[in-house]
Amino acid sequence: MGENSKVIFSIFGILDVTGEVIAMWAILALTALVSWLATRRIRERPGRFQNIMETAVEYLDNFFSGILGSEKARRYFTFLASLFIFIIISNYLGLLPGMGMTDYIKAPTSSLSVGIALGLIAFFFLQITGLRMGAKHYFKRFVSPIFFMLPLLVLDEIIKPISLALRLYGNVFGEETVIEELYKIIPIGAPVIMMALSILFCAIQAVVFTMLVALYLDEATETEEIPKKLKIIK
Repeated sequence: MGENSKVIFSIFGILDVTGEVIAMWAILALTALVSWLATRRIRERPGRFQNIMETAVEYLDNFFSGILGSEKARRYFTFLASLFIFIIISNYLGLLPGMGMTDYIKAPTSSLSVGIALGLIAFFFLQITGLRMGAKHYFKRFVSPIFFMLPLLVLDEIIKPISLALRLYGNVFGEETVIEELYKIIPIGAPVIMMALSILFCAIQAVVFTMLVALYLDEATETEEIPKKLKIIK
């Protein structure tokens, strides 16, 4: 999956499983378990765990509503929240002790392949969502305000997933590399300081990625009135 990725084993000799893939499986299993625990017994008077989950969902809803407006935020909440949760867990996974020194499990977002995959997922979601608003609306934004803007606007659309991928990969991989090198040079003190700063940086990277996707989504769906026939994307 990346230059430093090591194949742990292969499935049927076709699918190579690396440390990043194992980590992604673990993240998916963890989020599925937490989601099941949070929703299996929803009560009118929530307990501590349900209250924490509802607070987290409310925080994300308010964050996306500030960018897209409440109606569109609810419409695309599942996609945007899924991106945010996956990225922030992946980022924090790289802060676990010894994570950068083993090949068996690695932070997925420290791999360029994962960053590209997330960028492409966002890209295709934006195109599909734009087309669902209507072909006329979709193509009109590439020739506005004048037709001669078409090449630049098409290039801008292509660059979006690339910039998302490189920004995420560069920051996460850079943090892991700096911490690993500091540990080799100064094993006591310096890496702890970097890891403390990384706690903040990891959250920022997840926020920036999903915020940019939300902004692109707002641009792709910008219209005077959202068609009533447009169904909620789940």
